[in-house]
Amino acid sequence: MADHRQGSRRRGQGELEALVLSALAEADGPATAGWVQERLGGDLAYTTVITILTRLLAKGAVTRERAGRSFAWTSASDQAGLAAHRMRRVLDAESDREAVLASFVTGLGPDDERLLRELLGQTGMAGSGGADRPRGEGED
Repeated sequence: MADHRQGSRRRGQGELEALVLSALAEADGPATAGWVQERLGGDLAYTTVITILTRLLAKGAVTRERAGRSFAWTSASDQAGLAAHRMRRVLDAESDREAVLASFVTGLGPDDERLLRELLGQTGMAGSGGADRPRGEGED
C-alpha cells in the first residue's frame, strides 16, 4: 500500500543521488558538501549529503579532492551514466546474463529497439554476438 501522508515525503536513494548530481553539474568547479546542501535548499542534513556523495564516489559517479580539512566534489558522470551503472550492477548480480539481456531486449518497444541497434552499430558491437538476433530479425 502506498503511504499518502501530507508534508515531506521520503525520497529514494536514486532520487537523492540524481538531485546531488544535478547540483554538482551546476557548479562552476569542485563543490563542497555544504554548497551542495545549500543548493538543494537545505532540506537535507549535511550528513545525508556526505553519505550520498560517498555512495556516488564508490560508484565512480563523482570524484573528490582535498580542500582544507574537507573535500571538494566534482561530477564524473551524469544521470544517464549513473542509471547505466545501476543497470550493469543488476546485470552483474544475475547468474544467467544471456537470459536477462534477452528478456530486456525483447521487452523493448520498437523505437527503443531501433535506438539500441543504432547505438550498437556506432560502437562496432553489432553482430559481434554471432548469428543470434533478438526477435529473430535479420540484418538491417
